[in-house]
Amino acid sequence: MQRTRQEAQDGLLPEQREQLILDRLRAQGRVLAATLAEELKTSEHTVRRHLRDLADQGLCKRVYGGALLVSPAGSSPALRMHEAVDRKARLAAAAAAIVRAGQVILLDAGSTNSAIAEALPEHANLTVVTNSPDACSRLLDRPGIEVILIGGRIAPGSGGSLGATALLQIQQIKADLCFLGACAFDPIEGVAAFGAEDAELKRAMVQASGQVAIAVTSEKLMTAAPFMVADATSVDQLFVEADVPAERLAQLEAVCDNVTVVRS
Repeated sequence: MQRTRQEAQDGLLPEQREQLILDRLRAQGRVLAATLAEELKTSEHTVRRHLRDLADQGLCKRVYGGALLVSPAGSSPALRMHEAVDRKARLAAAAAAIVRAGQVILLDAGSTNSAIAEALPEHANLTVVTNSPDACSRLLDRPGIEVILIGGRIAPGSGGSLGATALLQIQQIKADLCFLGACAFDPIEGVAAFGAEDAELKRAMVQASGQVAIAVTSEKLMTAAPFMVADATSVDQLFVEADVPAERLAQLEAVCDNVTVVRS
C-alpha cells in the first residue's frame, strides 16, 4: 500500500494507526475524530478514513464527530445464555429488587432478562408478560406469578417472538414496569438493537410501560447497534456493573434518572 505524505510524516504505517484507533475504541467505546487526530499527530481526514474502513469491517459504527464500538451482543442467544452467568445474576438480583407486589411486568427477551425472571420475587401477585420462551419456562410453577407468553415468530437472533402478532399483543398491554433488553447502550445514541423487528417491538414495550428498566453488562455500554430503540433519557432505572469507569458513570447519570452500580 502506497503511503501518503501525511502518513510518512506521522511515522506510522496505516495498519499501525488503524490498530491504535481500534484499541482506543475497545478501551473507551466512543472516540472523537478530532481527539484522535491530535493524539496520533495526523489529520482528521486520515482518522475519518480509518474509521470508515473499520466501519466497513463491522468493527465500529460512525456517529457524528467520531465512532462507537459495535456491541458484542450480536452473537446467538444460545451462546449468550452461557456468557458471564454470575455477573448477569448479580445484575438481575438488583433489578428484581425494584419490583413491587401486584405489578404487571413486561419482560423482554435476552440472557440478562432471563436471569431477572429467575430473580423475581414469589408470592407477590405479579403478572409477567414476556416474548421470551426461555424466561417463560423459568417462571412456570412459581407461586404468585402469572405468566403471559407473547406469540409470534421466534426470531433466531433475538431468542424471542417478533412480528405483527407480537407487536399487536404488546400494544394492548399497560404495564407498570418493563425490563427492556439492550443490545447496545450509549448516553448519546441511546438504546439500540441489531434487528429492525426487534427494535420495533422494544419501542412498543417502552410505549406500553409506566417505567423502563435496563440491566446491562459493561461490554454493551458505549457501544452501537444498527437500529434505534429509544433515547437514553427514556430509561428510568439503569443497572450497571462496578467496573464502569467514573467518567462513563457520570455520563450515564447525566441522562438516566436512576443509575445503580451493582457490586459483587
